[in-house]
Parts: sequence; structure tokens; C-alpha cells
Amino acid sequence: MIEELGQKVPIDFLCKHFGASRSGYYKWKNQRDVHRLTEKEIICRVIKKIFKDSKETYGSPRVWVELKSKNFKISENTVAKYMKELGLDARHRKSFKVQTTDSGHEDPIAPRVFKTEEASTHPKGPGEVLAGDITYLRLGTKNFLYLAVVLDLFSREVVGWSMGNTLETSLVLTALENAMDKVGPDVEVTFHSDRGSQYASEAYRNFLKDNNMIPSMSRKGNCYDNAYVESWFASLKKEWIYRRNYSSEKELKALVFEYIETWYNRKRKHSALDYMSPEEYKNNHRSA
Repeated sequence: MIEELGQKVPIDFLCKHFGASRSGYYKWKNQRDVHRLTEKEIICRVIKKIFKDSKETYGSPRVWVELKSKNFKISENTVAKYMKELGLDARHRKSFKVQTTDSGHEDPIAPRVFKTEEASTHPKGPGEVLAGDITYLRLGTKNFLYLAVVLDLFSREVVGWSMGNTLETSLVLTALENAMDKVGPDVEVTFHSDRGSQYASEAYRNFLKDNNMIPSMSRKGNCYDNAYVESWFASLKKEWIYRRNYSSEKELKALVFEYIETWYNRKRKHSALDYMSPEEYKNNHRSA
């Protein structure tokens, strides 16, 4: 039933009287309702869709950039205000610390070649400076899976990663092998890491030597020297892992694969990359 001129009229009667189908009527009605929407209501609908499409990970700056790409004229402050009214909050706070760095070893320590505070050591193109680290991902109440990643510091793309049940050196070597397959042999690569035993081991040093890679290590106890990878781990956990339910190793690995390969590298807008995804930023550089 619908109400026309103050009276309730059966939809079937109207369709029969005007020779229209029910689906045709609803299509017309929806179009009419859209024209009645205010500008704010339209923008709020688009904001909700952008937020949903981002798996509820975009805050107001990234939503604002998406709106601009769709030719909406609106300020970032207004987007933040509308998102607050809509109850859309991308923040997720959860903290738990597991030690993954064992620097209490006697293996050789490489000099700090890559320096966050010196622009001259920063990469000018893809594959020039890679950085790696290991983090834990909780599995149940007592167990963990460990994730090693290799980040291309030019595009912030994850070019290599691996997961395992232990912190053996093979974890970081697998991630490095995957990275070098993607980067290719023609780029002179500096690889930056912390002073963990995996990154000081003989097997690791031999891998870098065999692949003509220059080692670089953070200063002792200075997490800021490898801040890009630490920040990436924080994004993975807050945006993805902590927001989802999983009960098996297989499900957790699938979540990590989805974040890296289908979302982060290809779609997630990065504020440090002019709000482009890592893949888009790299491709734009190569085509320039």
C-alpha cells in the first residue's frame, strides 16, 4: 500500500491502472526519492559506502580524498563531522606486546646505512631501499604465528612476506627471497632491519652477499630507525586482525593474505603517497 493524496492505494491497483510493473514502479519511486534527498543526505550515503568498502578502516582524511575523486566539494572537517554523526569510527585500540627481537647475540652488526632523518639515504625509485622486521599474531589464548615482511620504502609496498610458528632465520629468508623475486636483480638494494639475531645470522649475511645487497641496521634500542615497518605492523593489526574473528591458523593466514595482496598493496590509500595505493604510486613513477 502507498499513500497518494492522503489515501492508501494498493500498489497492484496503480500498476494495473497505469500499465506498469511492480519493479518499474519501485525504480521510479527510488529515483523520485533520490531527487528529494538533501545534499547532506547524499554525501552521507556516499560516505557510508566508502567506509564500508574500506572494510571500516578509513578515517575522515581518506574518506575525504575519495569524495574529492568523485567530484564532491566538501571540507575534511565537514567529512569528520558527518562521520561522527553517523557513528563511523575507524579507530581500534588494542595493545599486547610479545618480544620478537633478540639483540643479545655476538654476531656482527652492520652500520646504519639507511637513516630516516637523512633524505640523502632515502630511495629515489622502487626497490632501492627495502626494510624488514618480524611481528607476532595471536592464535588462540596461548599460541602465536609470526609474520616477517619486506617493505619497499619508496612505495611502501609489501614486496615479500612469510609466516611461521617459530622465529627461525628461515622466516626472514623466505620473505627476502619473495621480495627479490619481485624487485628483480638489476637494482642495487639496501636492506634495513633491526639488530635481531635472525638479521645478524650467518645464513642471512650470506643471502645478502649472494644477492649483492647492502646491509643496514638500526641503532640499539631505537625503534624509530625502522619506523616504517613498525607502522605497517600497527596498521595490519588495528585495521584488519583485531577487527576480525578467526579460530585457526588457516583462517589467520588467509586474513594476512587478503590484507596484503588484495587490500593494502592494491587499494589502500596511503597518506605519505599523495593518497595513492603503493601499487598505483609505483606505476605512476615508472610511467612518468
